[in-house]
Amino acid sequence: MATPDGAGPDPLHLLTALEQGAAVRRGDVSPVELAEHHLRLLDDVGAFVTRDAERALAAARALPASGESPLFGVPTAIKDLNPTAGTRTTFGSAAWNDFVPTFSDNVTLSIEAAGMVWLGKTSTPEFGSPAYTEPEGRPAAVTPWDRTRGAGGSSGGAAAAVAAGLVPVAQGSDGGGSIRIPASCCGIVGLKPSRGRVSAAPTYGDPVGLATAGSLARTVADAAAMLDVLAGHRVGDPSWAPEPAGTFLSATRRDPGRLRIARFIDPVITVTDVDAECVRAWEDASLLLESLGHEIVDVEVPLPPEARAVFEVCWSVLTALSSAPEGREHLLRPLTRWLSEKGRAVSGPEFGLAIGEVRRIAAAALEALAPYDAVLTPTLASPPVPVGALRDDADPAGDFEAQCRFTPWTSAWNVTGMPAVSLPTHWTADGLPVGVMLAGRPAQDELLLSLSAQVEAVSDWTGRRPPPARQFGHSAP
Repeated sequence: MATPDGAGPDPLHLLTALEQGAAVRRGDVSPVELAEHHLRLLDDVGAFVTRDAERALAAARALPASGESPLFGVPTAIKDLNPTAGTRTTFGSAAWNDFVPTFSDNVTLSIEAAGMVWLGKTSTPEFGSPAYTEPEGRPAAVTPWDRTRGAGGSSGGAAAAVAAGLVPVAQGSDGGGSIRIPASCCGIVGLKPSRGRVSAAPTYGDPVGLATAGSLARTVADAAAMLDVLAGHRVGDPSWAPEPAGTFLSATRRDPGRLRIARFIDPVITVTDVDAECVRAWEDASLLLESLGHEIVDVEVPLPPEARAVFEVCWSVLTALSSAPEGREHLLRPLTRWLSEKGRAVSGPEFGLAIGEVRRIAAAALEALAPYDAVLTPTLASPPVPVGALRDDADPAGDFEAQCRFTPWTSAWNVTGMPAVSLPTHWTADGLPVGVMLAGRPAQDELLLSLSAQVEAVSDWTGRRPPPARQFGHSAP
């Protein structure tokens, strides 16, 4: 065990979230000491938009002596898309740079109810739309494995924070891959749970059902414990996944049994080349799963090519629903304005028909995949790319297409509502992380977590650490 200032062989920020929670329960360290330690860590990866030490330490001091969650007293962070009462929430947009909500959403309240101490708001691109995290006027979120390369998006700040040890576990949100993309770029576990698993109360801003909150962590068990914190229903939820038999954490300790696992590698939403490292990661994961006793079956892409056009209609309308305060529209980024204009051009009946078509496409995919317990694809079509490589303010349509080429598989599981996880099973020769993605049966998050934990047990990612940064200082914005 380390001292609170990080001295000794095992600095506190290198412990997993569950290890930190266990240390709190034993009395080896207090929630206040944990928060103080993590707040002293330098953010050189663009992870935070706001770090609020005063609020975090007051919350830590106000905690009761103990709590039920194994993550009680553990530091975390809230994505800057989630409203937090009394703490600035910018939605990744310069147009909302000084907005302070009067309420907190369900995700924030669930984290607080578990006794976790959130240190601030993690960086996200404008309204969480792009697959990169380069908010206007702020440092880009970068992967700590190579700080010239982006952390991915839209939960890039959260993923960078976890990978760099600024917090041991964090919440993200995922409407087209926004948890799994940065997890792959940052060499960590990114879990998108099943549709209806986590309540979107009270705003319910996604009428299509693509988006959900989920976990970013260095281990599968930490991701599962975070899902236990987030999961649950609120009165008024439009859909919900059934309650698990036990905890999601307990599922990581169970053998998944022998599974039938489908796999495909052809891109879903666009035609693009797949980097050789991503192909290798997928092939190696297939062999690993086979060595664990699972049956691997090659299948056709379960979604048709026309799925992209329908997804784009829904995505553009959802972007159009995100607006700027009156008189600040000029502060919106070109990509947001372009997508919003496309969305506003869609009529109400057209949007309704698109939602219906998304449901039909999802149903056909679920029927095709019904014989299988899980599905394996790459997470991304390339390792993490340099900051600015995807963004193109002069050509928003080209920007969007570049994002599609980078992420040709992730949105499929938002369409179907299946749980999906990116696992950091591969590294390139020059030290860049490459994830593979497993999707599970609808509402069977427990089985997906059991399988993921089995993969982790025979992999080496938990022992890997990114190149160290200058660790301690005073860099909180």
